[in-house]
Amino acid sequence: MSKLETNQVDPATGTTLTLGTSGDTITIPSGVTIANSGTATGFGGDNTPAFYGELASTQTIARNTQVKVTGLTNDEIDSDSAFDGTTFTVPSGEGGKYYIFGSVLWDFEVAGDDGWQAEINIYRNGSEIKVSKFRNGASGERYLRYVSLSASVMFTLSAGDTIELYCQSLDSSGNDARVLSNATSIGAYKLIGV
Repeated sequence: MSKLETNQVDPATGTTLTLGTSGDTITIPSGVTIANSGTATGFGGDNTPAFYGELASTQTIARNTQVKVTGLTNDEIDSDSAFDGTTFTVPSGEGGKYYIFGSVLWDFEVAGDDGWQAEINIYRNGSEIKVSKFRNGASGERYLRYVSLSASVMFTLSAGDTIELYCQSLDSSGNDARVLSNATSIGAYKLIGV
């Protein structure tokens, strides 16, 4: 093996410099820093597919029932056109590990200001993969007006898998609570190198 020491390498013609040929391995030893001042292509990735959406208008949630949150279209981000405001579908060829997160803000005012339990659920293909719950004692003990919960999970997804946000609530009077717009959201992005 021979060693070349120089401060700069430029292409002899044109503007493209090629290191090695197909099948070669270029090793960068531990402790070496690659400093990029230009456009990086082919290194790592860009954490896509990625999506995010906030609830566009307040949604009534039937009491003691798992309800899918729909209309998550405010401030929407959708890198791969895979999120329809309710359901994210993993695009073809984009399986891998994803960081998935959601949040819900309940308002029990219309239910009589007597909420006592709230739950947020992240669903994959119609089944729960993550849940977060809050319960304030039992019915009749210090009722709640607002409850905010978040849930997040790293999960391996395959092409065609779907992700959705569900929630559930309980109150003392048996009325339906609601989840508030711009404070209820879901999102995810693909992890790189995991």
